[in-house]
Amino acid sequence: MGEPVWYWTVRQHIRPAYGDCRLTLSFITGGITEDTGRRLSLVFVPRTNGVVSNTYFESGTVVRLPDRSHLNLYEPGTARRLLDAAMPALEAQPAVRTVAVDGWPYFAEVVDRGDQSAGGHEPA
Repeated sequence: MGEPVWYWTVRQHIRPAYGDCRLTLSFITGGITEDTGRRLSLVFVPRTNGVVSNTYFESGTVVRLPDRSHLNLYEPGTARRLLDAAMPALEAQPAVRTVAVDGWPYFAEVVDRGDQSAGGHEPA
């Protein structure tokens, strides 16, 4: 059997209070209703050094301050790099079908790797 096929989706939850907004990148393999289906969700919430889009700038974008490194979660290459970075979190819990984790550490792993093709950029 080959590598599993991962489907991904981005969900944006906009709330009146910016601190309650969420941007979630979810990966699903197999049928989530089947015994083999699994879901991994990377949840991005606003924080002191991290901004999530809430209609002010391009949808699906997360930005790290103060260096303004950014990723757009709708870009397939970005999604794949984040999946690869976060896969150990899913593998660490083989019996759990749905795993939700903070996305910011994986953002840092992808951007700090110096992987310019992931959508991040060097500060001007």
